[in-house]
Amino acid sequence: MKLRSITSTVYVLAVIALCAAKWLIPGDYGSLLFDALFCAVAAIGAFELIRAFGCVSLLQRAVTITFSALAVPMFALFAYLIGGSGWPGAAIALGVGALAVCVLFVADHSRSDVKSTLCCIFTLAYVGLLTAVLSAVNHLEQNSMLAIMFAFMCVPFTDAGAFLIGMALGKKLPLKLAPAVSPHKTVIGAAGGILGGIIGAVAAYYLFIALGGTPEFSLGMPEVVAVILVGLATSVATQFGDLFESAIKRAAGIKDMGRLLPGHGGILDRFDGTLFAGVVILLAFTFMA
Repeated sequence: MKLRSITSTVYVLAVIALCAAKWLIPGDYGSLLFDALFCAVAAIGAFELIRAFGCVSLLQRAVTITFSALAVPMFALFAYLIGGSGWPGAAIALGVGALAVCVLFVADHSRSDVKSTLCCIFTLAYVGLLTAVLSAVNHLEQNSMLAIMFAFMCVPFTDAGAFLIGMALGKKLPLKLAPAVSPHKTVIGAAGGILGGIIGAVAAYYLFIALGGTPEFSLGMPEVVAVILVGLATSVATQFGDLFESAIKRAAGIKDMGRLLPGHGGILDRFDGTLFAGVVILLAFTFMA
């Protein structure tokens, strides 16, 4: 618990520093620091996932990790230097990566079978694409700062709510959420996670305003209602992301994806929920703009 607390504190301080840079550095160049974080998450996360699969050749591993990590900088390159949407850049990186893996299946067939090829393509989609989604959140034309705050407040508040409510009421209300995948998670814990996610969303919204930010929404409902709904949906996505990775780890026969973050496991153990939360946040903030 002590190691977990220390790691969490360092993580929170790092996120605060990145948010400050994004807010204060002119010309949106501060956003590039978040891109650097997401690129690192993609590279390390792809490494962890490929290692968990355990069936991928060295050459396949190198290609998959490289192109998973390239999705974010290619997104930023197209968004900043070329202008417009960054998605063509991310699509090029991931598409070329998938094509390269398929070429290896033919050219290096003795060490590349169907299973390893599909594992590599899955990694490109899961890690590469979803980190590119986080970069898209980082580069929203409107409310990108608020959207980033949502991502980095809703997710930990969801985790905290699920843990605290699950610990307090799990024995009295022991109905399991997904026992085949994660036997310790309960429905009441998931409800606590949803409550935590909503609290995190509302806290992010009012903190943004308190710091001088001005939300730019086009809505047919009060802003706080929209914030609550986004917080709820983000919490559900966060918990699904956690269960999704739990299913992968159970299939691979491992407890954690790695040991990079003491007390937490690997980088994917920390960002599994954030990867899926990013999809909801991107869709919601695009719709509300």
